Amino acid sequence: MTEIFDTIIIGGGVTGFSAAMYAGRLKLNTLVISAIRGGTIILTNDIANWPGIKQTDGITLAKQIEEHALEYPEVKVKDAKVVKVVKTKEIYEVQIEDGEKFQSKTIIFATGTEWKKLNVPGEKEYTGNGVHYCALCDGYAYKGKTIAVIGGADSAAKEAVLLTQWASKVYIIYRGTKIRPEPVNMTRVENKIKEGKMEIVHNTNVVEIKGDGKRVTHAMLDKPYKGSKEFKIDGLFVEIGHIPQSQLAISLGVNVNKKGDIIIDRGATTNVPGIYAAGDVVDTKFKQAITGSAEGVLAAYSVYEYVRNEKL
Repeated sequence: MTEIFDTIIIGGGVTGFSAAMYAGRLKLNTLVISAIRGGTIILTNDIANWPGIKQTDGITLAKQIEEHALEYPEVKVKDAKVVKVVKTKEIYEVQIEDGEKFQSKTIIFATGTEWKKLNVPGEKEYTGNGVHYCALCDGYAYKGKTIAVIGGADSAAKEAVLLTQWASKVYIIYRGTKIRPEPVNMTRVENKIKEGKMEIVHNTNVVEIKGDGKRVTHAMLDKPYKGSKEFKIDGLFVEIGHIPQSQLAISLGVNVNKKGDIIIDRGATTNVPGIYAAGDVVDTKFKQAITGSAEGVLAAYSVYEYVRNEKL
């Protein structure tokens, strides 16, 4: 007989495993399906906003939460990419890449986001060869080099500060008049500027990325900087936001906002019975690992109430 889970959690980041941890505590038969365990937080080397932990890194935090979830025998993990979710009568069927299918009474989407692209000429051609989306992953290759970070939010500021560990000079290129990081990261940026390690180019966009056929050599700007639109750099890190991975939820009729974020209530419940969502993929304004973790717990409790009350 095919096993029917109480819930399948799609996504194995801190949100997904926080949901799994609480589902395990509530003795819900749970399956986490994730192509990459840990999620995007594993690319963060400095976490200082998790209550009770003054400083840690993304890999450590993600691993601790995963290990906590797996303390419960009710929680199982499948390392795979989900390609399809359909509803059959009162049961949801989840299909992974190799065609294997799993059944569940409920689904929790903790699918997160992917990096937004600039969508300018040269970006695709030089991705991995001068164009990057993760400072922790690729910054080490730019020791003594000149690089630029595109973006003006908190994540862009943190990436730029991190890159000063390797680069001789880091530019932040931002389309607005003032970057908008959290105060602590604004202070770090200001300190790097005083040290001569960083500079901000305001009211400017990158419109093209050029190279020698092998590596990036410069970016073209939409307005002159120090007399020229040709901006010489060795590397470019794009940090302009993320795109919610909500396509699977949308296929089930789940409501999303204009950005594609899944709309949830305070219990992480969507408009579709038995479907829940949490983390960066939902429509909460403030998106952090800690808020996603909390939403995951709320989703697990909502599943518990749903399964118990519906007597599925």
